[in-house]
Amino acid sequence: MSDSTRIVLSVTGSDRPGLTSALAEAVLAAGGNWQEGHLSRLGGLYVGSVLVELPDANVGELQRQVQSIDTAGLNVVINPAGDEPATAPGALLFELVGQDRPGIIREVSAILARLGVNIESLSSGEETAAWGGERLFRAELLVTLPEGVAPEAVQEALESISGEIMVDFTFGG
Repeated sequence: MSDSTRIVLSVTGSDRPGLTSALAEAVLAAGGNWQEGHLSRLGGLYVGSVLVELPDANVGELQRQVQSIDTAGLNVVINPAGDEPATAPGALLFELVGQDRPGIIREVSAILARLGVNIESLSSGEETAAWGGERLFRAELLVTLPEGVAPEAVQEALESISGEIMVDFTFGG
């Protein structure tokens, strides 16, 4: 779209059928194009984010459209999208699994921050272990590495805390 803008919609509301449809209808009614979305049920709520591209002149209409969704119990916050990185830095995908306990994500994210590594996506949850029924914590992270930081350095730094936080890491592409 020429003379267009990209908007991020952040949504939260009581989970029920039809919310995604209402959100998609609001985007389309404002002349927008749904480019990317991450929506899920979390803690009994419908939460997520949607990247929308629309003509500059239609931003006000998008605001009006999402206000009508607000009255149906879905809170929608509109923010301008940021700029995409000029160059794609190196990426690393990894998973961690371990007995659930407070502080796992804090420890992992602190290591990544010290290395200047950016978390592109993080998906996590609890599950019950097949043998013994204990609660396990599982997370999958996709990170981008700054120039000069090798994937092996990140892997080594994370593995150095695996015993302390009692998790196993699996590294992939």
